[in-house]
Amino acid sequence: MIRLGLKAEPYWLELLPGVRLKVRPFGTALFFAAQSAMVRVDTEGETASEVIDALRGVAFIKALARLSIIEWEGIADDKGAPAPVTAEAVEALMEIWQAAAAFERIYARPIAEIEAEKNA
Repeated sequence: MIRLGLKAEPYWLELLPGVRLKVRPFGTALFFAAQSAMVRVDTEGETASEVIDALRGVAFIKALARLSIIEWEGIADDKGAPAPVTAEAVEALMEIWQAAAAFERIYARPIAEIEAEKNA
């Protein structure tokens, strides 16, 4: 069974203590845009399939974050001032493994579960 009722408007999610993200609804367009980034990741010189899979997974999460995050609270630049939401700042946030893991779990996994239900 597929449950309908995905959010249609941007919404806030709690990423980590003291960090909130306002995100676009995660729909088909965002998924395919992020997936295309995953396909384009440079894996030249890598031979281990686990490393290649990890690089592609990170590329997907970073692209998804860049495309979906429209506002945030609790993110500061290197001087301690509130950081603007830019592609570079989002990439830097996703380099923090705890943030990337939380983003995947809170934002992306519910959609992945729909995919799993479809394949069951």
